[in-house]
Amino acid sequence: MNFFTFDLRKVLLIITLVVLPLIAINMQRKSEEELWFTRPFSFGAALIHGGFTSFSSGVRGTTAMYLDLIGVKKHNEVMRAQLAELNAQLGALTELKLENERLSQLLGFKQASKMNLLAARVIARDLLPDHNTITVDRGLSHGVQKNMAALTIGGVIGYTFRVENDTSQILLLTDSYAVIDAIVQRSRARGLVEGVRRSSCRLRHLKRSDDVKVGDLVVTSGLFNMFPKGFPIGTVTSIDKSKYGMTQEVEIKPAVEPLNLEEIFIVLNANHQDLSPKPGAEE
Repeated sequence: MNFFTFDLRKVLLIITLVVLPLIAINMQRKSEEELWFTRPFSFGAALIHGGFTSFSSGVRGTTAMYLDLIGVKKHNEVMRAQLAELNAQLGALTELKLENERLSQLLGFKQASKMNLLAARVIARDLLPDHNTITVDRGLSHGVQKNMAALTIGGVIGYTFRVENDTSQILLLTDSYAVIDAIVQRSRARGLVEGVRRSSCRLRHLKRSDDVKVGDLVVTSGLFNMFPKGFPIGTVTSIDKSKYGMTQEVEIKPAVEPLNLEEIFIVLNANHQDLSPKPGAEE
């Protein structure tokens, strides 16, 4: 019975006699073989390693995606800036091209004309609704005087009424105070063109019997030495004959839209000029 009594020396002796031989046997196996008592630890380590690898891969993937998004955003900002710059350059080139085309047409018109034409650039427009005027960069110092005709390739736009040293104000034919002596080109009926509103004017003081039709071209008469004779003013759009009246009123659409102009001509020698619309002299 004393043999089964707990004794530390006996326990150590049993461990020495049983465990050490087992260890020695396992040590003699091939190095590739896994020790049986290390398998649980290897399995746990594999699980931990696999989880850490997956987590690390996820973190790296998310970080790479975030960095890629930042790079794409910066690239897009650069591309947008470049696109805006290219659009601005394209707009400037388009504007320059259009200006060159206008100036080329004006130059050709001036060279083909018998009139002494002074080119002027529009620098201001009247903002008051009751007045239709523009200001140009030519004045007394350039030979401009009051009541000189202002026109462009397509037709009459008005005449000078206030002239300074370096600028002139032009009363447009659509202004309610503008009056231009005119004739109907087809029938030679004579009347006065007066401004009504920004987009139209009227041919008044015609006799009721005067021959006027919708679509007729109204041109300058050449009287008063203000405008050269035969230059386009506008086209008849409607005719109003009062039932008992002695006259008729004719609505006219101007040959050109004066408020949209950027360059014009001032006629310095309208006296005794007799002009007809030249082929191709339309905007």
